[in-house]
Amino acid sequence: MVTVFSRIDFVAVKAKKKIKKKDSMARDITHLPYRACVGVALFNAAGLVFVGKRRTDKMGAAHEGGYAWQMPQGGIDPGEDPLQAALRELYEETNIRSVELIAEAPEWYRYDLPLEVMGRALKGRYRGQTQKWFAFRFTGDEGEINVQAPGGGSHRPEFADWRWDRIENLPGLIVPFKRGVYEQVAQAFARYGAQT
Repeated sequence: MVTVFSRIDFVAVKAKKKIKKKDSMARDITHLPYRACVGVALFNAAGLVFVGKRRTDKMGAAHEGGYAWQMPQGGIDPGEDPLQAALRELYEETNIRSVELIAEAPEWYRYDLPLEVMGRALKGRYRGQTQKWFAFRFTGDEGEINVQAPGGGSHRPEFADWRWDRIENLPGLIVPFKRGVYEQVAQAFARYGAQT
């Protein structure tokens, strides 16, 4: 006897598997670690903060809706000091070396990845990021900033464009799942921002 399945049967089975996979992933993420990272709030002399517009080929579905702007950030290499990681990431993403440290966030901030990006972002090995943030004052000339050929031209660009913006505006520019971190960063470093 041959059993014949209709397209509706196949679609229903496929949908069931998808739901089961999502439920399984939701349970599994609690066992995944957070990736240790750093973030940089770079202030200019006017108290505005550097933000870069992520390249469209680096943006996934989570960045839809115009949430393409973010501050420099990146992973901490094994054995690397967070401050050194912040300086390295800043150079690798913006070409900037002319900075002075003005503050370090009082604690580590973290965010969880939404389920819809879990398999793609961070290669599915982490549930999110835990970040140590630093505030630096830019002491160089804007000609030093080069997001098209960062790190002296030895690194792939993360950003397509950049600008200076007020720190209190930044939470509205970032993808929603990172917004809580940006609110904490904006609060921690508010005193270094432009005064109205």
